[in-house]
Amino acid sequence: MKSLLSTVALWCLFVAGLIACLGSGFVLHGDPQQVTTYSGTALALVTGPLVMRKEPIRTWLSARPTLWFLFLFNLLVAVCAGLFVDGPQSILAAAGMGVVALGAGIGLPRSGRRRPVRI
Repeated sequence: MKSLLSTVALWCLFVAGLIACLGSGFVLHGDPQQVTTYSGTALALVTGPLVMRKEPIRTWLSARPTLWFLFLFNLLVAVCAGLFVDGPQSILAAAGMGVVALGAGIGLPRSGRRRPVRI
């Protein structure tokens, strides 16, 4: 029960951080918007890795089809951002998505290894 409550609390904090980060521009303006955006970003960045370490998500993220999807999709987004977005946003978007694609690509050979069975 304790594990379920901690998982639900982590998910709620993660989603709240994403909502605060993405939705503050629709409700707030000026300094409160910036504070809410940065606070939501920090909350999502802190709770995100904790959520991803939980067992159902961890197994799904390490599956070979999931890694291939993440690698190809993020690589495509990085290339498209570099081609179709202007200014510094294109550089940051392409670099960020390229890092995610690189991380998924590094995980691909690791997921293919099988441990030898000990008898």
